[in-house]
Amino acid sequence: MRRPHNRPGRQAQRGRHGLLTRLLVMSVVVAGCSIGATAWLAAQSTSGAINRELGETLASDAKIYDRLLGHAATHTRWSGVQRLVDELAGQTGRRITLTTTTRVPIADSGGSQDAALPRTPSAVVDPLAVDAVLKPDASASGIDARAVGPYRLTAQERARLRQAAQRQLGCLRRYGEDGRIVERPNGRSVVERVTRASNPSSRPTQPGPVAEPAEATRSPVDAGPSMGLDSICAGPPRTTPTERQASAALLKLVNACLSRQGGGPLPVAAVDLTSPDELNAAPDTKRCVDSARREQLGSYVSPAAQLFITRPGGDAPGADLSTVGVSRIVWAALAVLVLTVGVTALAAGRLVRPIHAITDAARKMGDGNRSARVNTGTRGEIGELAAVFNRMSAQIENTERQRKTMVSDVAHELRTPLVNVRGWLEAAQDGVAELDPPLVASLLEETVLLQRLIDDLQDLALADAGKLRVHPEPVDVASILDQVAAAHRRNAEAEGVELSVRVDSEPDLSADPTRLRQALGNLVSNAVRHTPSGGRVTLWARPSGDEVLIDVTDTGTGIEAESLPHVFDRFWRADKSRNRGGGGSGLGLAITHHLVQAHGGSIEVRSTVGEGTTFTIHLGQHDAR
Repeated sequence: MRRPHNRPGRQAQRGRHGLLTRLLVMSVVVAGCSIGATAWLAAQSTSGAINRELGETLASDAKIYDRLLGHAATHTRWSGVQRLVDELAGQTGRRITLTTTTRVPIADSGGSQDAALPRTPSAVVDPLAVDAVLKPDASASGIDARAVGPYRLTAQERARLRQAAQRQLGCLRRYGEDGRIVERPNGRSVVERVTRASNPSSRPTQPGPVAEPAEATRSPVDAGPSMGLDSICAGPPRTTPTERQASAALLKLVNACLSRQGGGPLPVAAVDLTSPDELNAAPDTKRCVDSARREQLGSYVSPAAQLFITRPGGDAPGADLSTVGVSRIVWAALAVLVLTVGVTALAAGRLVRPIHAITDAARKMGDGNRSARVNTGTRGEIGELAAVFNRMSAQIENTERQRKTMVSDVAHELRTPLVNVRGWLEAAQDGVAELDPPLVASLLEETVLLQRLIDDLQDLALADAGKLRVHPEPVDVASILDQVAAAHRRNAEAEGVELSVRVDSEPDLSADPTRLRQALGNLVSNAVRHTPSGGRVTLWARPSGDEVLIDVTDTGTGIEAESLPHVFDRFWRADKSRNRGGGGSGLGLAITHHLVQAHGGSIEVRSTVGEGTTFTIHLGQHDAR
């Protein structure tokens, strides 16, 4: 008797362990917050100084890299770069050193007092392979936009294009438009159009005379309906001889690369290109375009060089990494203390509330309120405990309700025949009635009814205790059905009901013949009882896959759809009254359900009111091998 009481103890112990774990986790969190706050206070000024220094260093490094990259993109050699290196070193306070890829010095802003160069360079200055970290606005090809090579225009071409751009800008202004002149890296001047409303003070970015005649308010429509403003204010020539010659050379290199890869030439004419960037190459040809551009620019730019950016002298002090003041530590400690108290109070409240709810519900259960439930949204061990308590409470309530119903039903079923027997015996004892053979037969019938009810209750008790055993053996299904039909045929004929048997294909079945006859007998008896005179009850057995199906079909009154889920409940009757004349004890279908389950099968029911009912038993087919 003590063993069942140990199980709740172990569950409570697991719950305590879960609570202990949560409390430990909470302590670890609080300790982690304290340590984190201390570490933050200790490192705040340090990280701030380091971040500022890194930001300044990265900005100055990017500036140095960009200036040197521009020099390399516009010069074929590094000669003369020393002046630029000294200028950048004076502006940034850094030591700047340029070497070849074999570490041969090119230019150095330091002196003999400086430390040796580090093993790894800060960057590689190569206009044909731009470092996207130091120059985020670099093109996808990795080629610096200032490296124009053979596309660089002559002085005459520059002057001619600039005059054409100034004429175009003057024409646009006469028609109410505005713009500015922008010079591309190769020296080509183009007009970028803007509106006077958004930029009323816009003027050409480069000096030069721009005529503005008196007819500035003239509309483009006045020039003719078929002429647009772009055709009236024509811009500089599409290409120059220098650009066409450079584009032809570039296309030759690109097409040669494509030919080596088995592709065709690009459908572009040299006369249409003013810059290599206008080659909108597809992904499969972009590699050839980039390779051809690098090959074409190789002799126009400086060779790749290693860039070293270090501190001058090698011993300059770093940022001031001072410690945090005592007052800030005190305020941080107070903040951590308040946070700890708040978190602890919140966690304690969340733990205690559901425990109080479970305690109150358990107290109500002890006072006899079987409908007590715990309403809590808590998760974890306490939430699981609340859910288990609710399931237990619902099960107890359902069991109590079934117990009361069953006691009431059993009392009613036993009372009726016992009252009859007692009444007739008392009448015979008082000399009112005579114990003649008809009366004795009636009393015997009531006694048999009592015996049958007690046997049914015993079968249900065995099923509830899990002791309802079957002893399967190979059986002849046709013989079993014939025996059941023979046992109920006299009663069926008395009621005017036709009882027939049908067996298809002689199915192989392994079952307990006694229990199977009992289950089928309950179904047939129930079918005959609810089939009016002139109706029919049929037993039909047949194989279906690896199962044997046995139907008991009647043409009786049928069962309503809302009552079908309850046909296997104990003491359930289609007749809602307790009139025994309308049905049996109400245990036959419940016993049948248990007997079929004991065989490892299942039973289902289909019914239509006014047409009849079919009970189908599913049993596993016997393997003859």
